[in-house]
Amino acid sequence: MGIATGWGVALIGVDGVPVEIEADVGAGVPDVKLLGRPDAVVNESKDRIKAALRNSGESWPRSRVTLGMSPAGLQKCGAGYDLALACVVLAAAGMVPAVRLPGMLLLGELALDGRLRAVRGVLPALLAARKAGLREAVVPESALPEAALVEGVVSRGARRLIDVIRWLRGETDELIGATRADPPARREGGDLADVVGQPEARWALEVAAAGGHHLLMVGPPGTGKTMLAQRLAGLLPELSREEAIEVTMIRSVAGLLAPDAPLARYPPFVAPHHSISLAALVGGGAGMARPGAVSSAHRGVLLADEACEFGAKHLDALRTALEDGEVRIARSLGVARFPARCQLVLATNPCPCAPPRDLDCVCSAVTRRRYFGRLSGPLLDRVDLRVRMRPVTGLTIRSGHEPEPTEMVRERVRLARLRAARRWAEHGWRCNAEVPGPALRRDFPLPRDALKILDRGLTIGAMTARGADRCLRVAWTLSDLAGAEQPDSAHVAAALQFRDRLAS
Repeated sequence: MGIATGWGVALIGVDGVPVEIEADVGAGVPDVKLLGRPDAVVNESKDRIKAALRNSGESWPRSRVTLGMSPAGLQKCGAGYDLALACVVLAAAGMVPAVRLPGMLLLGELALDGRLRAVRGVLPALLAARKAGLREAVVPESALPEAALVEGVVSRGARRLIDVIRWLRGETDELIGATRADPPARREGGDLADVVGQPEARWALEVAAAGGHHLLMVGPPGTGKTMLAQRLAGLLPELSREEAIEVTMIRSVAGLLAPDAPLARYPPFVAPHHSISLAALVGGGAGMARPGAVSSAHRGVLLADEACEFGAKHLDALRTALEDGEVRIARSLGVARFPARCQLVLATNPCPCAPPRDLDCVCSAVTRRRYFGRLSGPLLDRVDLRVRMRPVTGLTIRSGHEPEPTEMVRERVRLARLRAARRWAEHGWRCNAEVPGPALRRDFPLPRDALKILDRGLTIGAMTARGADRCLRVAWTLSDLAGAEQPDSAHVAAALQFRDRLAS
């Protein structure tokens, strides 16, 4: 009888905190005490572990067992501690050697028959373990593809608790080694060539992709708003390794990883229904918060289709996320942080009746204002590009003009993003939409002639200072698409027109 130590990880948002798990098996009345602020699920692990050991041909110590989880003030949630708790109890009772446990992360939920079940957040847990100096990990077999993404940690997979016990005893080498594989991935969504007409909206979509800007499309039903929005993600470049890990971490915590291809290769596309709850949109839930749709769209596209049908509180809750690039949710258990640097696309009808032609609208002016007023001024001020969709005519369909495919437009977007990335490289910004306004004005000033139109807009109150900064970002994107060194007055005027286009 003695004491043994192992390691688990507590997740707060996408950040992992190493948890030292101690077991003391000593003389006294047989009992089990679990210390360190365990939640109800962690408390139930005592019964799961006992049943799993019994059904694996092992026995629970007939002594007093005290289990400690440190840091003690941090709430411990979930069933991912089951494997670690079982192994440290056996080691403290002298039933398995304890020599390997102090430098090893053990993750997994135990079934009553001893099977090892997958848990959420394996990727961020292993990253936190590596940062803490742990170099070995045992995870459920189904989580091995995800674990293999972390370099510097030797990960092994197991199907059952008894496999881990025999491996710790040195009786077998049956634990499965992690092999890193990057299976070919394909982009989802259709081709831009499928969209009929709408040259202005297609150009706005290209500008949005090239600069990472938010986009609003307003028009009657059937004009291609949703089709265009669905094709925006296909215009974005492939994710870098760092970005792919960020996206994969969020999916891991949300439980959305595909077992056969865990690493996200391409920007995600998320389109929640307008009936979505506030917690599902921005994150939240009971206990420790979970990522919402805006975080699931990190480094990709978040489409709010039928935007005026969303609740006003839901849309306004996106404002801070769009500005800061992350969601911070405060709970009594701690503050959960979820990255949320995505491109927002708003698509909406101009009024409730939404006829094919504006002349056929039966809504009163008050009704139209109330409907479109669900998009608040502060939210619209953060939208860089606004475009009015026109009804598709028979002449447009029969014109014989071949629309550009996604691949051709994506190449122009790639070159524009490459120019921007080189310009902002020393500052750490990836695209024009990420550049702070003060830095843009101070370090990359434009000629006075190019700024006259913005100065006039600010003087007469036609735009806010934030709106002027966003016009400058769009102007830089337009110059990147044109291959210019810096924006001129024409680029600035075109950027300003994107903010006024709904009035045309």
